[in-house]
Amino acid sequence: MLKENYTLFIWNSILENWDHTAFTNYESGSYTYAEVGRSIYYMHKLFAKCGLKKGEKIALIGKNCAEWAIAYQATVTYGAVVVPILPNFTPNDVQHIINHSESVMMFANKANWDVLDGDNLPKLKSVISLDDFTPLYTHNKHSAENINKFKSLLSKDFSKEKLPKQIIANSELFAIIYTSGTTGFSKGVMLTHNNITGNMVYSRTNMPLVPGDHILSFLPLAHAYGCAIEFLYPFTSGCHITFLGKMPTPQLLIKAFGEIKPRLILSVPLIIEKIFKKQIKPVLEQPKVKFLMKIPFMDSVILGKIKTKLTESFGGNFHEIVIGGAAINEEVQEVLRKAEFPFTIGYGMTECGPLISYAGWRDARFNSAGRCVDQLEMRIDSPDSENVVGEILVRGENVMKGYYKNEKATREILDHDGWLHTGDLGTMDSEGFLYIKGRSKSMILGASGQNIYPEEIEARINAFPLVQESIVVDRKEGLVALIYPDMEMVDAKKMKEHSLEAIMEIYRKHLNKEIPTYMQVAKFQVVSSEFEKTPKRSIKRFLYS
Repeated sequence: MLKENYTLFIWNSILENWDHTAFTNYESGSYTYAEVGRSIYYMHKLFAKCGLKKGEKIALIGKNCAEWAIAYQATVTYGAVVVPILPNFTPNDVQHIINHSESVMMFANKANWDVLDGDNLPKLKSVISLDDFTPLYTHNKHSAENINKFKSLLSKDFSKEKLPKQIIANSELFAIIYTSGTTGFSKGVMLTHNNITGNMVYSRTNMPLVPGDHILSFLPLAHAYGCAIEFLYPFTSGCHITFLGKMPTPQLLIKAFGEIKPRLILSVPLIIEKIFKKQIKPVLEQPKVKFLMKIPFMDSVILGKIKTKLTESFGGNFHEIVIGGAAINEEVQEVLRKAEFPFTIGYGMTECGPLISYAGWRDARFNSAGRCVDQLEMRIDSPDSENVVGEILVRGENVMKGYYKNEKATREILDHDGWLHTGDLGTMDSEGFLYIKGRSKSMILGASGQNIYPEEIEARINAFPLVQESIVVDRKEGLVALIYPDMEMVDAKKMKEHSLEAIMEIYRKHLNKEIPTYMQVAKFQVVSSEFEKTPKRSIKRFLYS
């Protein structure tokens, strides 16, 4: 168990940065560290008056915003357990998570609450709006009065002496993060205060930030990656965090980067690759540039201009861009490294809160995901970890407690010696650099950092009458569902190819109405033969990716 403590980091940061700006919503509204401290103080009072006990669950759903961040910090410093939920989960999925986690209170944007049915949430006692901290739902008049009173207290004078100082033990549960929404795939990752503290300790040592540094939060805060490195860690360092609160398109991000000039930037590969494809690749493909790149010294001039252009695109003030979630295109990586552009690739997963490996951009190696973080130990489950691919195993301070109310799934991923079986494959060189060779898990990373689990989509597709089996893959045009139809039914109906394709298009549109936007399928592609299977009759996904 670590000696450091996350709640102590929070109280110290608020006291040390009292008059500095902590949070800003990109389009309106800011909070100083003092105002965040005041909000936390009165939220704690509200929790107590509502009868909230330590260890009870508070769900949190909404767009990235300062109010989301305040509710989060108030929850975990009170000793309650936060249950962050992606705002683009379907209403059924959200209701399932609230019920499965046994959440008794919730903070939500009004738009997210309006599509839910309180009658289907029997343990939920009150819902507070993230738009204005008013009650959206309560089980009694007394709770509504307490919530309304809380809002009025936010304008009161507040001194450092009133700031809560309670320390939540590292052994206590911090958060339950659901890696998916639907019932059949629910895995609520239980992270302790020790897990989060481990991530903070490593970040503070290896990704140094100082008070006043600007951070742009645009990855989903309901995910471990964006939450830990764009929010929790910068807050403990006294940074000024701006929440984008919108879909992070490359155009919007470039505009926001230019205005905010962030000091540390997180990204998923797709964002970097889109900016590269739009701004850099057309230049490199010009005949004149291709010729000059072959001339000694001239290539350095061109690469220098590329570095300058990219640096300006990201605001010009960052010391590093950390890319996570998936492998970056090798062509992009090669050009960026030749240009000495300050980027690096890390590796993590929700079950580690999320950090597993990282190396600063000066030490990073081509195609490597860095070295194992200090709070963990790592090994490759193979007879020769340098040359023979094996499963990546980790154990240590960052590793989760387990999956909430799912002992079977916990036993499948955590062995008796404490090793977490990541399900990912890789090698590790003699100096400890990790090279991820493939994801044995089939998770797909969405454009904005969302985890997409194709099995969830396939389960819905396979329920359609004319579908025998399907597999969802990530292609240039987006998610594509490869469909092998029920040929007996097709033959019985004497269907022509164009008729089958028309029905599949109807299926696709129906499917997309039932799932979140980021999971929607761009195309149904009919295949003429069954998918190849393993002896266990599982589809060999790697043949179709």
